Amino acid sequence: MPKFEGIKYEKDIKKAVNHFWDTRLKQNSGRKKEDQGTRSSVTAGKQLDGFVHLLVKVALDVGIPQDCIYTNRSTLPGYFRPSKNWDLLIINNKKQLISAVECKSQVGSIGNNFNNRTEEVLGSAIDLWTTFREKGFPQSTPPWIGYFILVEKSAKSTNIVKVKEPHYKVRSEFIDTSYLDRYKLLCQKLMLEKHYNFASIIWSDSSKQFGNLDGELSMESFLESYAGFLIGKLKSFI
Repeated sequence: MPKFEGIKYEKDIKKAVNHFWDTRLKQNSGRKKEDQGTRSSVTAGKQLDGFVHLLVKVALDVGIPQDCIYTNRSTLPGYFRPSKNWDLLIINNKKQLISAVECKSQVGSIGNNFNNRTEEVLGSAIDLWTTFREKGFPQSTPPWIGYFILVEKSAKSTNIVKVKEPHYKVRSEFIDTSYLDRYKLLCQKLMLEKHYNFASIIWSDSSKQFGNLDGELSMESFLESYAGFLIGKLKSFI
């Protein structure tokens, strides 16, 4: 039985963070102001390729066959929409969905985009699990669904954000929180409500420093959960 040791991937996590900022810098250099928004949305996936490659490496290390790992043609059917692209899928030779992972980032414009990210991640989960319930995948056992987000650490993401309560009180855990705090709460609640098997968040800045907001939400813990599930599913690939 393969044994997973999360600590051996520390260098890979650092490499993925460096790739994120290096790619972002290359994409931003020489970019015209008028097309920043469009190109940013188109190329964001490339910035996170280091994390996707890390997930592929972990899957291969625990014994998942290469031809069962998809980073292209990684589209799944939906229930509320025709289909959804994921960053990584693992599908065995019986066409059973073993795992699906979404990788996201938030750099700048955090006040405008936090709610969008929240709606997006919830929508993806609800769509997938409803598809599973409605027999969209040829299996009775559920897949492992993961969510990872890198959030820029800056004054805007660490300062306390005021809440708006024109009619009703906001939940107490959101009072006196920053956007980084709110992303942490989001990831905790995504797992608490079983929308995702694991939701992980790390902070980082343009100097390529990075760290965990919470050890239980760390990338290392994410990889341990991911690898442990895959190890338990190895017989389904025979």
